[in-house]
Amino acid sequence: MSADLTEVREELRGVARDLLSKAGAAPDWQLLADAGWLGLEADAAVGGSGASFTEVAVIMEELGRIAAVSPYLGSIVLGAGALAALDPLPGRDELLADVITGRQIVAVALATGDEAVTEDLSPFSIEASAGRLRLRGSAAFVPDAAAADWILLPALTASAEPVVVPVRSARLTIEPQPVLDGTRRLARVTADDLDVSAGPTWHPAGDPAAALRRLADRAALAVACDSLGLSHAMLDATVRYARQRQQFGRPIGSFQAVKHACADMLVRLSIARELVEAAAAALAQGTSAAAAEVSMAKSYACSAAMDVTGKAMQLHGGIGYTWESVVHVYLKRAMLNRSLFGSPAAHRRRLALRYG
Repeated sequence: MSADLTEVREELRGVARDLLSKAGAAPDWQLLADAGWLGLEADAAVGGSGASFTEVAVIMEELGRIAAVSPYLGSIVLGAGALAALDPLPGRDELLADVITGRQIVAVALATGDEAVTEDLSPFSIEASAGRLRLRGSAAFVPDAAAADWILLPALTASAEPVVVPVRSARLTIEPQPVLDGTRRLARVTADDLDVSAGPTWHPAGDPAAALRRLADRAALAVACDSLGLSHAMLDATVRYARQRQQFGRPIGSFQAVKHACADMLVRLSIARELVEAAAAALAQGTSAAAAEVSMAKSYACSAAMDVTGKAMQLHGGIGYTWESVVHVYLKRAMLNRSLFGSPAAHRRRLALRYG
């Protein structure tokens, strides 16, 4: 990475941290649009910045740092990412422009569990019946589907060709799925014999199966970035608390056991950052090693986040277990991140296949 690019990304990080610290844990969507964060990767022709996923990764990390309630994962990482991966067709650029200006929110109904790593990513199918095209299927725990104006449904045709069908949310059954993490908005999306004969059917550019695989990898890495951000927030909060909390007439941070625990947290985070940044660069450049880099980052960063938030709760003592403390918010988010778009075990299994 050149020094100029590093400087630009660090400047973006500083601006993002400052803006989000003022906006709070539920930042206004139009505020993020006005900051240009919704169109970082989009081409200038549709109003974007023409940047890369490495800049998106910076924003995801900073959103994780404040445990933000935001549709950025569903609408930008997945939604705008999916639209950008499609062949240019009437309607696509218009929708993408609406997404990056904040006028429309788009969700993508991909598989979101371990099947996102090891199995078919398209939970929907299109079949011909009585001269009409019928869309059927269901996807669980779809990020930000309940707030979306459009849902992009990756589906398999009768010839097993992956396509993407844009559908107005009102035409689908969308059931919110509450989870332990109160900062995420997930929902089940169901298409029950939906007639899509008159609507557009969009095709991913190049190899359709590979395009869907890259989309799932984007989501997995974005979750890893989120975990990295929340881990840093917990380390910072724990160090501050250890400096302030007095026990036996001295700060608890002066005790060797607390020092060692904080050092362990820092080591875990340092390794996670190296893996996440390497994966973001590989994904942005489209290298052949990108999938493996993503799996290494996702499995390690999300496991590290669980370890770091657990230690943070322990080192905060009794107050760390109270509802008034924010530690439980980060712990719950880390727990969901560990499973979303593939558990550490699932990603390690994918890595193992490279050597099988």
